[in-house]
Amino acid sequence: MKRIAFTLMALAVAFAAAAQERVFMPAGMFKYAERDTCSLWLDIYNPTPGSVTSIGGKEKPTVLFVFGGGFVGGERDNGYQRAWYKLLCDEGYHVVAIDYRLGLKGFHGRFNMEFLHAVQNAIDMAVDDLFSATLWLIEHGEEHGIDANNLVVSGSSAGAITALQAEYEIANRTNRCPLPPTYNYAGVMSFSGALYSYQGGPYYKTEPCPTLLFHGTEDRIVTYKKMKLGRRYFGGLDSLAKQYKKKGYNYNAYRFAGHGHEIASAMTRLIHEELRFLETNVMRGKKRIVDTLVDDPDIEIPDWASIDFKALYK
Repeated sequence: MKRIAFTLMALAVAFAAAAQERVFMPAGMFKYAERDTCSLWLDIYNPTPGSVTSIGGKEKPTVLFVFGGGFVGGERDNGYQRAWYKLLCDEGYHVVAIDYRLGLKGFHGRFNMEFLHAVQNAIDMAVDDLFSATLWLIEHGEEHGIDANNLVVSGSSAGAITALQAEYEIANRTNRCPLPPTYNYAGVMSFSGALYSYQGGPYYKTEPCPTLLFHGTEDRIVTYKKMKLGRRYFGGLDSLAKQYKKKGYNYNAYRFAGHGHEIASAMTRLIHEELRFLETNVMRGKKRIVDTLVDDPDIEIPDWASIDFKALYK
């Protein structure tokens, strides 16, 4: 009996150890801002030991990630996101995942002017928090092996909206941007994102940084094309890519035929396109333009991907 008990105990310890190894943990967690309602934290994930952290003598950028959830929910460290962080770290990248305030949490309403005001407020809050995290990295990044002048901001759904909006504020040097006058991100990666403007369609005073866009053509949560109400504009990949192409900006656009909002969580599946963009458009500075329609019926479609934006706030 003692031998059986010892064997079972050893197996339990072994299984626990194996489970622990499967959980990808950050190297550190840090509070980057204090708000009236909450503290905001970020996680830093280091490159995997032995991974290649530079190309041609140039360090790979840090990927700064903003999670999705319709500005009503979400978290910076759920399972599928951590799996993606690990892929990036295995490829030699730092990853920083941040909190931000959820400006539509508890909001209920129809698509009207009140809703648009609430959306604008939620985006502004999230962008403010992203800028605060960026300022924290400018001040403290070197202590953690991170070059704050070499950040690629990335986001999923609401996080992608936040990333695109932040770059828009930087390119137009609005009074909402507290970053140093010459600062810009090294790149943007958007998974099912869009840009919001209350002054008509998008207009960039200066060229935005290299931008990677993924979007499903049938997305019912974040528009793939554009929505307008008066001078208020909300434009997804199709609308933004037309502007980028017209102006000659550095961008990659992948349009997933027949797919909806599931593209927001397809980061691990799309890793090869991401790495090509990071290494070519961002690190090497090449204007490699991609604008393509992708037919991939094997992309997993979770239950939540079939709802529309109205269902999020009913």
